[in-house]
Amino acid sequence: MVNGLKRFFKDTIIYGIAAVLPRAINIFLVRLHTSTLEANTYAINTDYYVYAAYFNALLTFGMETAFFRFFSKEKEKGKTISTAFISLTVTSLIFLILMLLYSNELSAFFDFQNPLFFKLLVWTITLDTLVVIPYAYLRVANKPMHFTIYKILNILIFAVLNVFFLWFVPHAIKNGIYLPNFIIEYYNSYPKVMHIFVAGTIASATTFILLFPIVFKFKIDFDFQLLKKMLRYSIPIMVGSLAFVTNENLDKLLLGQLIGKEQMGIYAACYKLGVFMTLYIMAFRLGAEPFFFNHAASKNAKENYAKILTWFTLFGALFMLIVVLFIDVFAKILLGKPEYFQALQIVPIILLANLFLGIYNNLSVWYKLTDKTQYGMYFSILGALITIVFNVVMIPEIGFIASAWATLLTYGFMVTCSYYIGKKYYKVPYELKKIGFYLVISVAFCALSFLEFRGNYWFSISAIFGFFVLIYLLEKATIKQFLKR
Repeated sequence: MVNGLKRFFKDTIIYGIAAVLPRAINIFLVRLHTSTLEANTYAINTDYYVYAAYFNALLTFGMETAFFRFFSKEKEKGKTISTAFISLTVTSLIFLILMLLYSNELSAFFDFQNPLFFKLLVWTITLDTLVVIPYAYLRVANKPMHFTIYKILNILIFAVLNVFFLWFVPHAIKNGIYLPNFIIEYYNSYPKVMHIFVAGTIASATTFILLFPIVFKFKIDFDFQLLKKMLRYSIPIMVGSLAFVTNENLDKLLLGQLIGKEQMGIYAACYKLGVFMTLYIMAFRLGAEPFFFNHAASKNAKENYAKILTWFTLFGALFMLIVVLFIDVFAKILLGKPEYFQALQIVPIILLANLFLGIYNNLSVWYKLTDKTQYGMYFSILGALITIVFNVVMIPEIGFIASAWATLLTYGFMVTCSYYIGKKYYKVPYELKKIGFYLVISVAFCALSFLEFRGNYWFSISAIFGFFVLIYLLEKATIKQFLKR
């Protein structure tokens, strides 16, 4: 059991770099964006990526998870890759053509100020969808280093272009540094926020060019019967993904409509501090999903899954604690402008909500391994209903803090449903008492720090030290096993 977990954690660390480094760079770009854009303009940037999330969930239609499932089941691996890739390619090209044909009408429908914003969104989403299967193949083939290199390259291109157009070009113009006329004309011809969108499209196009050759390693062998089986598995995941995007992003759209774009921009900027937990969840998921499928038939599979959830919760609780204890430091570094600080009270709630989301992702192994993906769809739809109702009712009453509480309520509900229903179909011996203990201690320290000892870094350091002592005392045996080799 320990050897299998060692391999899992080793791969997760490598995938963690692929997840954390790009998002970490993105976090530091928040400072560039908030210092360059006003709150209402930052809201436009938020809208853009909210719609991107919806389109991404729709276009991939759960095929990535279906690919993992059927790659492990089917004897002809090339047929699975080819069928998944061709199906996504056909639907993506149809999407691209239709969206571009009606771009003016759709831009107005989605409330984009400039139709070019929508066209860039369409191109970016299409290119990102076309690399879903090549990326998934790198994961299932245990090539985390290749996966990581492509992910890092993508974000470096995006970041360099952001810094160039949002900082260097205006700095050069102001200080008389030479720039070619076409760059100056381009910079002055469009709103600043569009340079962010253009950077994303260029980064996606580069990644597509580099990853596309992976597809030609396998014979083109489309199997319609296999596609039907994959779709039966994936469509509930797609519906669940759309509901999940609603849980994650609808609050921002509703805030813009109900209390104004400026308040939405402030909320969205502070929400970014919750990305620390999102990074951790993403890194864990990238390593966990292939591991869960590849080791489902092993003797100690359920014990491994239980141990993984315990350690996931342990580290997640630690990350949450660190961010809350030093929240003002992170805010000054990442947000810059004081106008954004007024929404910092949402950060502890969002961190805990995202930790519950990570726990839910771990629990979801039961319906993925038993091919009952419709349950994931049901949980996400019910969660989306909670998100919508709570936000619509409570935002006018208590403002943007309502959206944070809605997120926590939604993911708490989904964790509860998945755990109790999952016991019926695939019972895993999760260490509930230990998991609950870590959560309670972390939340207690967070509440004390934020409400009573904010800015008292002696308390912060003592709390972290105390948490590490608890971890060692409770996990001493497991830690010694891991350190044997």
